[in-house]
Amino acid sequence: MKIGCPTEIKPQEFRVGMTPNAAQEAIAHGHEVIVQAGAGTGAGFEDADYLAAGATVIDAAEEIFATADMIVKVKEPQAAERKMLREGQVLFTYLHLAPDPAQTRDLLDSGCTAIAYETVTDNRGGLPLLAPMSEVAGRLAPQSGAWALQKANGGSGVLMGGVPGVRPANVMIVGGGVVGTAAARVAVGMGANVTVLDRSLPRLSYLDDVFMGRLTTQFSDQASLAELLPAADMIIGAVLIPGAAAPKLVRRDQLAMMKPGSVLVDVAIDQGGCFETSKPTTHAEPIYDVDGIVHYCVANMPGAVARTSTIALGNATMPFMLALADKGWKQACADDPHLLNGLNVHAGHLTYYAVGKALGIDVISPEKIVKG
Repeated sequence: MKIGCPTEIKPQEFRVGMTPNAAQEAIAHGHEVIVQAGAGTGAGFEDADYLAAGATVIDAAEEIFATADMIVKVKEPQAAERKMLREGQVLFTYLHLAPDPAQTRDLLDSGCTAIAYETVTDNRGGLPLLAPMSEVAGRLAPQSGAWALQKANGGSGVLMGGVPGVRPANVMIVGGGVVGTAAARVAVGMGANVTVLDRSLPRLSYLDDVFMGRLTTQFSDQASLAELLPAADMIIGAVLIPGAAAPKLVRRDQLAMMKPGSVLVDVAIDQGGCFETSKPTTHAEPIYDVDGIVHYCVANMPGAVARTSTIALGNATMPFMLALADKGWKQACADDPHLLNGLNVHAGHLTYYAVGKALGIDVISPEKIVKG
């Protein structure tokens, strides 16, 4: 199989879909790898590294899309890239289709087979290709929020850890999964007063045990959120419904309950965001103000630490990428129901229920497609 890795063109996206190590592994399996010139530069990988691994470096993305059997990326294909996808081609990347009808329609029209990192599952009910980026985004969230809290950035001027005689910041983390746990670890380490809300009592019990009383856990419902809003200096939105649009947990009218200069960090922005006033931002312009509340809603937070993120993502995706290349997508998905859960689009049909529900599009069972 010919595997293509183009340069990411989403603004301030510095990650790359394949590391030189992944390229070398694919070539060792008998496949051909073509990489766009400069694709890995933002993550610290030079063209020479890919050439040494046995890959071919090509200048134009058009040639990669025109000749590769499988395209391996990081972020969802942008409009210009979607025009180059074709019937029979496999796209393996993050998609986040539920809040993105334009992308969904273009993928359906292209006839390609699109497998989304974020809906591939594992035996423990986890999301193994989303988890490493969730870890990165979770750890970045308190750092980014702390920067946004600085007065020069529009924040209230509260220091995360305080100083002797001055209280630390009150940080509320909504969602105790991979993102929330990673965020809590960093926020606690920065000395903040941290409260984690979740609807899973076993998860809250786990967090209470792991953090040994260094944070507060609370069951998440509307009353609890409303109770905590007035005291919060920072709220980190870390709620995920796999493949579906994120629920709106804080309404616009509730911003009036918060202190001026408080910060919302929406890690769920890829799935539409979990605050009603959230809209995607970039690393170039990461924040904006709504009713005196600072919003940080960068849609590709892990891109800020591209080296770490690329290696972590490559470690997770490589076995699945090799399975798709070695067996072909249909056999690989037939052999692995967890990889089959990643199938979102095939030959003009939507194959992921949560996306269909969010966008009002009919869905065909992925099992039916694989067996057909």
